[in-house]
This record gives sequence, structure tokens and C-alpha cells, in this order.
Amino acid sequence: MKSAQADAYLRRIGAEHPAWPTSDVLRELQLCHLRTVPFENLSIHLGEEIVLEEKRLLDKVVGARRGGFCYELNGAFGALLGALGFDVTLLAARVYGDEEKPGIPYDHLALRVRTVDGGDWLTDVGFGAHSHYPLSFTDRGEQHDPAGVFRVVESAPDAAGVRGAGGAREHEDLDVLMGDKRQYRLEVRPRVLGDFVAGAWWHTTSPQSHFTRSLVCSRVTEDGGRITLGGRRFTVSAADGTKEVTELTTDEEMLTAYRERFGIELDRVPEVGKFG
Repeated sequence: MKSAQADAYLRRIGAEHPAWPTSDVLRELQLCHLRTVPFENLSIHLGEEIVLEEKRLLDKVVGARRGGFCYELNGAFGALLGALGFDVTLLAARVYGDEEKPGIPYDHLALRVRTVDGGDWLTDVGFGAHSHYPLSFTDRGEQHDPAGVFRVVESAPDAAGVRGAGGAREHEDLDVLMGDKRQYRLEVRPRVLGDFVAGAWWHTTSPQSHFTRSLVCSRVTEDGGRITLGGRRFTVSAADGTKEVTELTTDEEMLTAYRERFGIELDRVPEVGKFG
């Protein structure tokens, strides 16, 4: 990423160019990203191609002022952090379903970010409703965040992994929990963006993927709550847990909500099932 591209990205998320890649800077950048770049799967239902290449991701997130899902958002954000001097590693995860079983390989892309002040962080701007701030990668206790209480813990003993001398596991998988619910199983092995192409293809084409069966656009609000347009249902969730739900009955109401609440300009309303 060139310096001008990084500057344009920072303007996109309303952040200043940092002097140093510190933990405090990372916290601020993650929150700015969550407030301005929506988690959305509109491309799937607009017939738009999703390409996991840095230039294409920047064209979408920065140039077109769109959002995306995990591969796009964390892929683009990881590139920005790397350009700003952070030590960034792409990690693969498998998302837990309703039966608390992990999903497909390369189900999710998250970031491990190290900072110059010794921080080691799990950073994720692409998981929908998740932590507002980075989570400590090494802390195994409760981590309190505006979105809830999180933990990053060693996965179950029967999880896949390579055992080293004395039975110690060299590549310990981790489970990320929000409250008591497991969110995803994280592999600590470094990956590259191209490793996630098959997972992105599955999520954009498979009838078993929830992304092909639903329409979502969501972001964190300035007061710590969240707004979500799921199908035609617009939900405002306050930080105190209260919700206000409005049904949008016309296409014009939908397009206005995308534009005014998420900053997304569309010439037509996405339709589930029209493509793929």
C-alpha cells in the first residue's frame, strides 16, 4: 500500500495519521473502522464479484466507500495496519454454529497485530457484532469491552494441532468467546490473503452459507450501539441493550437507509436469491 492510499484510507475512517504503531493507536483505528465501514454482504445479492486482492479491496472499501464481510474488511484493514508500521499476521478461523460446532476451514479471517509498545492483539473488524477494541492475544482471563465480556482461551484438547516434544502443542488453536458463547476457533498459523479464496467462494455461492440466504448491513454507532439493516428490517440497538425496529416497505426507503445511515450509494436494492 502506497502512502497516498494509506492517507485516503485514514480519511475514509476519519482517523489521523499516527506517529507510532502503538496499542492505543490500534484501539482507536479499530473503533474508527467499525463506526464508518459497514459489515455487509450486499455484493453477493447485487451480482458483484468479490476479489481477494489488495487493490480490489481498497477500490471497494476506500474508493467506492463500501463495506464487506470478513475477508474484505480484515484483508483491507490488515493492509492499512501494515502500511502504518504494525506487525500484522493473517489468521484463519472456523465460526461456531448454533450447535457449537466449528464451520468450514478458512471460514473467517482475523488479524494478529503486534505493536511497538509490546502489545499482542487479536484485531477483528469483520465479524459483525463483536468487540469494539482489540482483544489481548495472550490474556486468558475475562476481557471487558463495550460490546460485552470476551475471552481468548485454548481450544478443547481434541482440537487439531501438532504436538511437539513432551506432548506440548506447537500450534495451539484458540477459542474466542463472547460471554459464554464460543464465537470462533482461531488457528495461530500465519496465512496469506490468497488462502481464503476457497472460503470466500463457498460463502458467496453455497446455499448452506448464511450470507447467500440473508441480506445484512451493520455498523457501530458513535454512542456505542449498533444499527443494522437486515433485509427490510432496520434495527437501532442502543448501548444499554434497548432496540427500536422499523420495517422499510419501499425500495426508496431502503436506498435512503443505505445512503444516510451507512454511507452506501446504490442504484438498486439488493435481492436475496437473484444471483447465484
